[in-house]
Amino acid sequence: MKNYLVWLAAVVLSFFAGAAIAQSKNNQPNIVLIFMDDMGYGDVEAYGGTGYTTPNINKLAAEGMRFTNFYAAQPICSASRAALLTGCYPNRIGISGALSPGSKTGISDKEETIATVLKKKGYFTGIIGKWHLGDYKEFLPLQHGFDYYFGLPYSNDMWPVNYDGSPVKPTDEAWGRKHTNPPLPLIEGNDPVRYITTLKDQDMLTTWYTEKAVTFIQQHKQQPFFLYLAHSMVHVPLGVSDKFRGKSQRGLFGDVVMEIDWSVGEVMKALKDNGLDKNTLIIFTSDNGPWLNFGNHAGSAGAFREGKATTWEGGQREPAIVKWPGVVPAGTVCNKLACNIDILPTLAAITGAPLLANKIDGLNILSLIKGDADASPRDHLFFYFGKNNLEAVRQGLWKLVLPHAYRSYNAAPGKDGWPGPTITDSTGLALYDLSRDPGERYDVKDQNPEIVSQLQQLVEEARDDLGDDLTGRPGKNRRQAGKTGN
Repeated sequence: MKNYLVWLAAVVLSFFAGAAIAQSKNNQPNIVLIFMDDMGYGDVEAYGGTGYTTPNINKLAAEGMRFTNFYAAQPICSASRAALLTGCYPNRIGISGALSPGSKTGISDKEETIATVLKKKGYFTGIIGKWHLGDYKEFLPLQHGFDYYFGLPYSNDMWPVNYDGSPVKPTDEAWGRKHTNPPLPLIEGNDPVRYITTLKDQDMLTTWYTEKAVTFIQQHKQQPFFLYLAHSMVHVPLGVSDKFRGKSQRGLFGDVVMEIDWSVGEVMKALKDNGLDKNTLIIFTSDNGPWLNFGNHAGSAGAFREGKATTWEGGQREPAIVKWPGVVPAGTVCNKLACNIDILPTLAAITGAPLLANKIDGLNILSLIKGDADASPRDHLFFYFGKNNLEAVRQGLWKLVLPHAYRSYNAAPGKDGWPGPTITDSTGLALYDLSRDPGERYDVKDQNPEIVSQLQQLVEEARDDLGDDLTGRPGKNRRQAGKTGN
C-alpha cells in the first residue's frame, strides 16, 4: 500500500510539473478564436436562446466578458471573415459577398492576417473549419500565415446536393445554380483528404473539427499557439451527430447548437487538461446573423431587425464572449461599441507583434476586455454591403441608415432545410436611437436634425476614404483582392 501511495504521489507531481512547464514555456497567451457561421444574437442561452441548453458557453460567459454591442464588419461569409482576419473593412481589401467555388478572386498575399501577425512572435498557427477566402492554392490558409489547416474551403451548402440528399438538378429553383458545384472537399494542408458527398458526412463536421482542435492543443502546448476554430454550423444544411440528435426542444437547429456547445466544452477541457487554461485567451463570436428564410433551420436575431445579408442590426450585431483568466474580469458585460475588425490589432497589442504599414480599420480594444469602464476606443462604425455600398453608420447610440434596397428574408420562412422566398425591400434615410429602439422601428430623424448632420459628416469621410457605389464615389484608399493566375 505504501509503495502504491508513493507511486501515486509521483504521478500527481509529474502531472502538475508538466502543466507548470507548459505554462512557463508559454509566456505569451495562447489564443483560441471560435467563429460561428450564421449564428444570430439570440442563439445561445447567454443571449436569450431557448429550447436547448448551452452550459459550456454559459460557463465561458460566467468566467469572462459578454459584449452586447459587438458587430461583424459585414453580414455575409467571405466579407466577414476577411474583415476578422485582416482588421479591415472587407471592401477596403476588395473582398465582398460569399465567394463561389472556383472564384478567381481571393485574399491578397499583400494583406496581413492574424496568423501572419502572430507568427512574428513565435506562434504556431492553425485553422480548423471553414475558410472561404478563396479555394485556389494561392488563397488557402497555408499561404496566408497558417501552419496547419483542416476544413472546408467555403460554405457547406456550396455543393450539388439537395436537403433531402438528392442531386441538385438545373430545374431546382430553390437552389439556383448549385448543380454546377463540385463535391465539398475536406482539406488538410493544401490538399483534399476526402469529399463531403452526403448529409451523413455533414453530420460529422462538428465532431471532426472538435477532435482536430483537441489534438492541435495537445500537440502544440509547449509553444504559444493561435487556434482559429471556424465552425461550419449553424449554416444550412444543418448537420449533427447521433450523440446530440433529438436532444433539444428546438428540433434539428437546437440539436446543432447543443453540439456546438459540447465542442466549446471539449476545447476548454483540453486547455485545462494540458495546463493551459490559465494562460489562454478565448474569443467566441459569429460571422453574421441568422439566415432567416430557412425558418426552423435558422436561428434568431433576438429583438433585432432582419438577419443575414442585411445591414440592419439583426444582420451584424453578434454574440461575443471573451475569456482570459487574470485579465478579463469574470462575469462582466461590456456595452461599448466593438467590431470583429478590432480583434487583429488587439491581439497585436497583447503579444507585442508589429503591424505592416497597410492601413487597417480595426482598433485596439484591450482596454475594454480589461474592464476599463472609462474606455471607448471605437467612436463609430460603418455598415457596408454588396461590393461597396455604404448603407449605414453608427456613432454612440445613434444609427443613421442611408437610402438603399435590401433583401428581406422575413417574408415567408421555409421549413426543414428548404428556404422560403426572399423579397426586395428598400428604405429611405432614417435615424434610430438604439438605446430606446434596438429593433430599428421608429425613425427619429425629424426630431434630431443635428444628429443627422453630424452622422452625415462621417458618411462623407467614409465615401472619400472607402468610396460608395450607391453614390458613384470610388474612394481613395481601397486595395485590390488577390487574383489567381491559374
